[in-house]
Amino acid sequence: MYATTYHRAASVADAVKLAGQGDAKLLAGGMTLIPAMKTRLAAPSDLVDIGRIAELKGVKVSGSAVTIGAGTTHAEVAADAGLKAACPALSRLAGMIGDPHVRHMGTIGGSIANNDPAADYPAALLALAATIVTDRREIAADDFFTGQFETALEEGEIIAAVRFTAPAKAAYEKFRNPASRYAIVGVFVATGDSGVRAAVTGAGDDGVFRSAEIEAALANNFDPSALDGLSVPADSLMTDIHASAEYRANLIVVMAKRAVARANG
Repeated sequence: MYATTYHRAASVADAVKLAGQGDAKLLAGGMTLIPAMKTRLAAPSDLVDIGRIAELKGVKVSGSAVTIGAGTTHAEVAADAGLKAACPALSRLAGMIGDPHVRHMGTIGGSIANNDPAADYPAALLALAATIVTDRREIAADDFFTGQFETALEEGEIIAAVRFTAPAKAAYEKFRNPASRYAIVGVFVATGDSGVRAAVTGAGDDGVFRSAEIEAALANNFDPSALDGLSVPADSLMTDIHASAEYRANLIVVMAKRAVARANG
């Protein structure tokens, strides 16, 4: 390792102040940043630990309105009784992330700020038409995820919470890498006040995206049978050592069918 200065922020305001010095990086669960530092892919002058800020933690459910603090761990999201009642699909998604260590350290805010193209939460927030609340503003999920490892966050901006209206029905299914448990293809479907929305992770050349084909097919019939014979274009999908673009295109439809079946079940 190399020299870096560690700071433990006591509040969001404190974190904002500390993040403005040197080449500072925010540290929540550290699931991405710490490995990057170990391999010298990141070398921040300062680490600002926001993992113990109370105002960034917790799940609040009021009727159909759901707010999740950015510092809430995956394990806490998975276990919250109120969220299980309001949006069981998101609780189940959180319980499928990584392994127990990752789930007890990683946070929802850290995941979406990193926006890994195979991460699970981006698909959920996009399909749920969520709002990302920062220390400066509110950003619709449709505008927040801008590309692989890219978001609409500005320099020093801190995610405080995510907020959404619980859907009438929702579910997530993924074809996971057996080693990392990242999604080779993951599909989150939801229907509610925002109509039918379907978001895909793990497959896009430019990261998470909504599938217009799936949404159109399900708009008048939210049933797996509505996806029979559907094909998704492969030209904007990725090919790597795990799967070709064509294989991913097929998996998107398969995972979407499974997600709709689960949502209806």
